[in-house]
Amino acid sequence: ALSECRLRLVNGSNRCSGRVEVLHNQQWGTVCDNGWDLNDAEVVCQQLGCGAAVSAPGSAHFGEGFNPIWLEDVECTGMEGALSECRSRKGKPSKCNHGEDAGVVCSGIFFLNVQLVNGPSRCAGRVEVLEQHQWGTVCDDNWDMRDANVVCWQLGCGVAIAAPGLAHFGWGSGPIWLSEVNCTGTEDSLSRCRARPKGVTGCHHGEDASVVCSDPTALRLVNGSNFCAGRVEVLHKQLWGSVCDDSWDVEDAAVVCRQLGCGTVLSAPGRAWFGQGHNAIWLDDVNCTGTENNLLECLARPWGEHNCNHAEDAGVVCSGNVDPLVQKRGWAWWCDLFAQEGRTNGE
Repeated sequence: ALSECRLRLVNGSNRCSGRVEVLHNQQWGTVCDNGWDLNDAEVVCQQLGCGAAVSAPGSAHFGEGFNPIWLEDVECTGMEGALSECRSRKGKPSKCNHGEDAGVVCSGIFFLNVQLVNGPSRCAGRVEVLEQHQWGTVCDDNWDMRDANVVCWQLGCGVAIAAPGLAHFGWGSGPIWLSEVNCTGTEDSLSRCRARPKGVTGCHHGEDASVVCSDPTALRLVNGSNFCAGRVEVLHKQLWGSVCDDSWDVEDAAVVCRQLGCGTVLSAPGRAWFGQGHNAIWLDDVNCTGTENNLLECLARPWGEHNCNHAEDAGVVCSGNVDPLVQKRGWAWWCDLFAQEGRTNGE
């Protein structure tokens, strides 16, 4: 049977929109749009923790897939916990083609009560939590990287790079909801960490806590067997594109693994080891020292300048074992979280 936790949206502007793909027999494949509607999309959005379905585009709205078409004639009620629980034709010879690949656009992550504000991106900024229908800040007393890591994982922003205090991203307003937060670093959300009673802080907004995350939303590995292996793709101008393997080596791959929270590098295969991309080739002649936290910190040609073709697409294989928590995260982490919340059957 198709696994509940092997589902992703690709080629969209974020992880909550894109072409629907499911993993079966260790290979990602698409879903045919025959009968595809908002009820089906609703199940996908809920399974991925992406809120409510906004639309269910067909006709390869997010580009054509290239591997098997694993599902067609999907018929969900909208109440299922996973796409694999819906009625469908599974894994049989398909009567569809990739011009009929199904897509989904979701509203966003609906169960989050934390956000980062006033920073350069959604993955860096002042920490704010939602309590009693009002956003408020977190005091920096005892605030550290373990607390920051929980915030980054909760937001789908990779791993923590920094946990600045003293209102690094400006003073907040309104309540200071949390103080003396004490996470172990293994919690699924900040609300699960130990802290003083809500609203009891003794702090002022000059002590507001902040977080800077690695933000894997601008980087992904695709067409591998898991979240931590595959063809390297980066997001630029709202389009995912590949990286040329000219000068690609383990130092470059090490940065990718670090940015994604995927442990240490095992290999840096080139020559489209994980299949050829089909959009832009965004980066070429990448030259990392191996110590950078983000691939975009490395030297490279200007965006889109290259002398390559997709047969030279770069790949990465990471160990995926920074710690047991990081190892299970990626796509599977969202399923684990939903299993704990009672929203899906898990694996």
